[in-house]
Amino acid sequence: MYSESAGDEIRIEGLEVYAYHGVYPEEREKGQRFQVNAVLYGDTRRAGLEDELALSVDYGQVCLYIDKWMKENPCKLLEAVAEKLSEAILLKYDLISALDLEIRKPNAPIPLPFGCVSVRVHRGWHRAYLGIGSNLGDRESYVNGAMQALGAHDKIRLTRVSELLETAPYGGVEQDDFLNGALEIETLLSPEELLDALHEIENEAGRKRTLRWGPRTLDLDILFYDRLVYESDRLVIPHPDLENRTFVLRPLSTLTPGYRHPVLEKSVKHLLQELEAREGAQQHR
Repeated sequence: MYSESAGDEIRIEGLEVYAYHGVYPEEREKGQRFQVNAVLYGDTRRAGLEDELALSVDYGQVCLYIDKWMKENPCKLLEAVAEKLSEAILLKYDLISALDLEIRKPNAPIPLPFGCVSVRVHRGWHRAYLGIGSNLGDRESYVNGAMQALGAHDKIRLTRVSELLETAPYGGVEQDDFLNGALEIETLLSPEELLDALHEIENEAGRKRTLRWGPRTLDLDILFYDRLVYESDRLVIPHPDLENRTFVLRPLSTLTPGYRHPVLEKSVKHLLQELEAREGAQQHR
């Protein structure tokens, strides 16, 4: 379940767990008391209307799972406990789309009076849209292989796939036509982590990065990631210039025509209509 689509909350406050987390040897050997606070985000409407536990998150089972996980997975840092436990909960319980998790350590080894030390994180599933394409070798096999690899990744859910379209190459390099499509995924990966995962799949397909706009066995691009606007040395989101690429907008519009570009503030459907109108005008000149 996508994290922004569900805002109902189930709260767990003051759960006490005896576990063996800490940097010092005595903490790992003797253990100590920890407190856990959690806010579980999901959609509780059906459970509320039908009064059925199977339609909601069983918070009792979640508490037992937290206790068991914390006892069986000792970490040095509270940051590691919060990060790894959050991920474990999100992977185990499909009805939890996101969570706030606080790990409190009231007896931390601090030689001064203090109340408590804690680490709090917010983690959840993110929705992303990917472009996929190939114009070398068995194009359909490369595309299908990439979709299988995405579906097999433990932190990625492949939720929807567009039809594949035969499209002319982009960028002015003479080469064979592409087979292009768009994918909708849900992921626990950050944008940079997702990029690494996509590059790994491309590399396994024999992708060679020798010529910009050149032919490739497999091309995977992050088009949108939630409503994020992001730029680093190796990644820009939304994908640059997608508003001028028919081979991106046409399959994407079949998946999410109403999605609004977070910078241009126009829907995918509107961007495609504008692009087709520009291309039509150029053909009549």
